[in-house]
Order: sequence, then structure tokens, then C-alpha cells
Amino acid sequence: MADDLLHAGRVGRPHGLDGSFHVTRPQSVLLAAGRRLLVGDGEDEIVRRAGTDAHPILRLASCTTRTQAEALRGRDLLVPADEAPELEEDEWWPEELEGCAVHDGAREVGTVRRLLALPSCEVLEVARPAGAGGELLVPLIHDAVRSVDVEARRIEIDLAFLGER
Repeated sequence: MADDLLHAGRVGRPHGLDGSFHVTRPQSVLLAAGRRLLVGDGEDEIVRRAGTDAHPILRLASCTTRTQAEALRGRDLLVPADEAPELEEDEWWPEELEGCAVHDGAREVGTVRRLLALPSCEVLEVARPAGAGGELLVPLIHDAVRSVDVEARRIEIDLAFLGER
């Protein structure tokens, strides 16, 4: 994915007959009515947003039938990063964290594979080197994450807090 695009969600199953569809893996803050999106090879605009933040339903300007919505199913909804809203301190877009090296002091732990939204909090899925014990889930809470330096592509965690030596 290009560095200047943020993943806003993915087109899910159609909803109704007017071209509306459910969005899977939504970043709801990026899915406001009137927002410009890239879908497949084209650009489009959200003309209707319904549902909830966890389960949004969208209709795009160019998608006016159920058949058209079905044809888009599975496509990523992307937003240019320069059009995204400003984040608060200690907030990051998932794309900013993916690929960051994870360390506990001098000890290299692995690399962030992706950010997962769990019911209690968001967690980093960390891929470890072969033979290092499989993947590690790190909750994005202050006790587990000491620091995040997106520019240096480095995240400091506390393995002792996570129950590891």
C-alpha cells in the first residue's frame, strides 16, 4: 500500500437495493459522508453513511444498484493521508505502526505485523524471528508500551509486564 494512503475499510456485502454496502474492518473516523475515497482503480465520494461506527453502511456516488455494490465487494477503501483528520497525542494510524521494529531495551523482539482491534483495547500483533516463540500480542496501553517512535520505526515494550523474561 502506498505510504500516502490510509486503509478506511473494505467493501462488504450489499445492503438493500440502492447500492449501499456494509464496511468490514472500518476506520470509522475516515468514513464521513462527503469524504473522497479511492476504491479499486477509481475515485469516489461517500454520499450516504448509516449504521454504527463498528458496523458502518455506505453508499458511493457511482454505486447506485445492488449489482454494482456486489461488484465492489472485497475492495479496499483508501483515503489520502493528507485528507485524514488530525490524531490526538499517542494515537497512530495502523499503517504507521505496521513494520515497526519492536524492542525491549537492547533486546529485539520482532516486527509489528498489524494492529488488531479487540473488545478491550487495540493490540499490536508482533511477528517474532523463527524460533523465538511465535507471535506476540502487545496491548496498546502505557504499562505494556514504553514508547512509539514512528519516524525511527521503533516501538519499545515491557516484556516483563507481558509475562516474559
